[in-house]
Amino acid sequence: MEASIKNVARVAGVSITTVSHTLSGKRHVSAELATRVREAMETLGYTPSRSARNLALGKTQIIGLLVPDIGNAFFAELAKGVERVASGRGYNVIIGNTGFDRSRGLMYLEMIRARAVDGVVYASGSPFTDIEISGGTNNIPLVLVDGEVAGSHAPLVASQNLEGGRLAAEHLLGLGHRSALLLSAPSELATGADRVTGFVEAWRAGGGRAVQNGQGGFTAEGGQAAIRHHMGEILQGSVTAIFAVNDEMAIGALRELRAQGISVPDQVSVMGFDDIRSASDVHPSLTTIRQDVSLLGERAAEILLTLLADGDETVEGESVPVELIVRESTSPVDPRTSPHAMVDAGQKGQGR
Repeated sequence: MEASIKNVARVAGVSITTVSHTLSGKRHVSAELATRVREAMETLGYTPSRSARNLALGKTQIIGLLVPDIGNAFFAELAKGVERVASGRGYNVIIGNTGFDRSRGLMYLEMIRARAVDGVVYASGSPFTDIEISGGTNNIPLVLVDGEVAGSHAPLVASQNLEGGRLAAEHLLGLGHRSALLLSAPSELATGADRVTGFVEAWRAGGGRAVQNGQGGFTAEGGQAAIRHHMGEILQGSVTAIFAVNDEMAIGALRELRAQGISVPDQVSVMGFDDIRSASDVHPSLTTIRQDVSLLGERAAEILLTLLADGDETVEGESVPVELIVRESTSPVDPRTSPHAMVDAGQKGQGR
């Protein structure tokens, strides 16, 4: 006789539902019936498959990870961190790439609502409301990573973005820069907004005179396009420093400045944020704010798996420290070429 759950039920003289409840332990089965089921399994040599156990438990052993651009080095590294922890605990990871597209993001939320996954790590960057996310996840455990959603009480794992912006401003101020161009991203993305806020507050507190804003959209191409719009100020020397809120935009800025014949850092200093792998490989190598992206993914997965195992809704998120990494793309400003250069040499190195 075939070793199947149906035949186990037949040999034990019970229903398939009773066999399922015996395997899962979700509902009480009398000691007598449970013994009959186990004896029938032994007689037939039946070993429940992983899929059968998961079905009995009402679980998929799959978690979902929503990101806006898996081609972006940051999100690729984040995914590795999530997958490393999940696979070590017997879970598979399905990645939903929203492309910053609202309709695609809603499609993935619909998949989640159908309970195709047990839990979700959400890093999509799409401007969903808390109502949309909570409705889409249908009370499935959720962890936010790299950016909060207004009104959501889900645990958040994020780098200290305000602090990172402050560190970037203080580094450039210490080199004598007083006029900067910010390459930011859409304002609804809290991650970039916090970095901008931290930078601007420290810049003004430290005596920075001018801050201009350019939209780069988190991509290298966007960084290039933003630089083109401000090329006049850079050529005139009224912008001596550029801070991009991610490395992709900073690398795009380096590419465009090189194409325009502008020397980095002799004419303008450039900084990024993330410290992706290519930041140390570009020329000149990129000064940046390092965040441990892999750790972000690992901690988000660990918190989610704790929620799945314990159902403890009081689990808190985590704030991950950042670090200034100084490389070749920043240097002291040349007072001969900048009308906004530091006048009092005695102020050199002053921070906030």
